[in-house]
Amino acid sequence: MSQKSTNMRWILGFSLFLIGFVAYMDRVNLSVAGPLIMKDFGFDKVQFGLVQTLFFIGYSLMQVPGGLIAERFGARKAMALAIGWWSSFTILTAYASNFLTFGIVRALFGVGEGPLYPGASVLVSKWFNKKERGTANSFILAGSFVGPVLAPAITVYIMTAFGWRAVFWLFGAVGFLVALGWWLLARDNPANHPFVNKAELDKIIEGTSQASMESEKKEFAPLGKFINSVQFWAIGFQYFVADYIMYVYLAWLPIYLMEAQHFSLKEMGIMAAFPWLALAITTLSTGVISDRLVSRGVSVAKVRVYFGSLGLVISSIALYFAAVSVKPMITVLWLTLSLGILGFTFNASWASCNDLGQKFTGTVSGWMNLCGNLGGVLAPTLTAIVATHWGWQSALVFTAGIGLTGVIAWFLVKPDVPLVIADNASEKDQRFEKPLSSRV
Repeated sequence: MSQKSTNMRWILGFSLFLIGFVAYMDRVNLSVAGPLIMKDFGFDKVQFGLVQTLFFIGYSLMQVPGGLIAERFGARKAMALAIGWWSSFTILTAYASNFLTFGIVRALFGVGEGPLYPGASVLVSKWFNKKERGTANSFILAGSFVGPVLAPAITVYIMTAFGWRAVFWLFGAVGFLVALGWWLLARDNPANHPFVNKAELDKIIEGTSQASMESEKKEFAPLGKFINSVQFWAIGFQYFVADYIMYVYLAWLPIYLMEAQHFSLKEMGIMAAFPWLALAITTLSTGVISDRLVSRGVSVAKVRVYFGSLGLVISSIALYFAAVSVKPMITVLWLTLSLGILGFTFNASWASCNDLGQKFTGTVSGWMNLCGNLGGVLAPTLTAIVATHWGWQSALVFTAGIGLTGVIAWFLVKPDVPLVIADNASEKDQRFEKPLSSRV
């Protein structure tokens, strides 16, 4: 009688969903509280955009180091430290009192979030086989996008009842609980987890190269070889474009809805949720669909490239129509489609990091997220400058134009060709040295 598989990997996948949810709740609360903070401290759009840009500078600088840390010390340690660090600076945001202190606190908040997504990518590469990685990557992404769905309404409620500072106190406290839960639940090596049996372990190993599974042998990625690769630059550039669009939403959607579309604070809390809800749904469904296509024999290259490029094309077109729309509700509809369809691109991007990076997934995903968050560095301030001088319509059209530039890069990614071709495939797989005969 065959042994029934445990499902610890999917429990960890859901844990990634919760972590992504908390991470983006903590990011978006500043933009939702933005109108009150700007009023209290007399910030104009450019100053407030610079505060958010400083977050992305800190966040971007920690992407590649975060990936290296996760590869070297494991996703469990790297992610627990990251969650605890950024939760500390979430709380400290409540005590900022001027432009300088807001900037310093948010930059260090960004440093804390840096290792999160590279660490999650490393975990996915260790816990899921190739046919499951699209779905697995969608968990943390979907959680990240559900965060902004609920954050506007929750933040507005807390601000109304207790003031804007209470938002950061409460969200920071939740983060510490999540860090503790992750530390207790996660393990870097599936073979060492007490709740993983041999049947599940066999599913995790299925179709995965030995070289990419060796967690005991610690190596540094061949960065020199990566830098000379067109694929390496292509995966980074397309993500720069995708993240630029997303961070325009993250930084400015609440204020845009109030200033340009004249929604009230409470109405904004509802309307701002729709684009993020669409993004979460699309990201999850894309992960499931792409895995099914791969399992049915469709090439990895076609699945990743077609989903990735199509997301950018439709997003840019919809954003243009949002810019020229004259009815607020129709504008929200186009904005929802524009952000929602990016789920195609985000899911394809992170799954491609697993395909390209293999055992160096942390480094490749860190690089990709570094490039993406250079878009985050530019988006808040550049959007503020365009909106201030030429209006919100020009700011949206400009963003749509940037979106189209990333399409060509997808056809240079070639996700079915790993950046490093393993030359040690005959080595003994060290990841699963632990005897399995005693497992349930």
